[in-house]
Amino acid sequence: MDGKHIRIKPPPHSRATYRNYKGFFSIVLLTLVDANLKFLYVDVGTNGRVSDGGVWGKSKLRQAITNGDMNIPEAAALPGSASKLPFVIVADDAFPLMPNIMKPYPGSNLSKECS
Repeated sequence: MDGKHIRIKPPPHSRATYRNYKGFFSIVLLTLVDANLKFLYVDVGTNGRVSDGGVWGKSKLRQAITNGDMNIPEAAALPGSASKLPFVIVADDAFPLMPNIMKPYPGSNLSKECS
């Protein structure tokens, strides 16, 4: 899962609304794809001033995951293992850590031996 800024020519009289933190005009594309690169969810059109986290906060995808309406499979064992692991969505650091959302561990919290 990730959000990307798509460069646009801003509508008249709304330049500030579409200027993103990188300094160009954009709309935000939020997507979720599966392991086979099949799009499972697309949200496009939020103005560029809104962050990935802001788009996520208002998305139907967040509502579905939070409410348990996503039909995410139950935890299952990997081949050759008896330990069950949950199915997760891999996201970047802009998204919240949730039971079914995995994101990178902050590198600032690693010791020199681990980095």
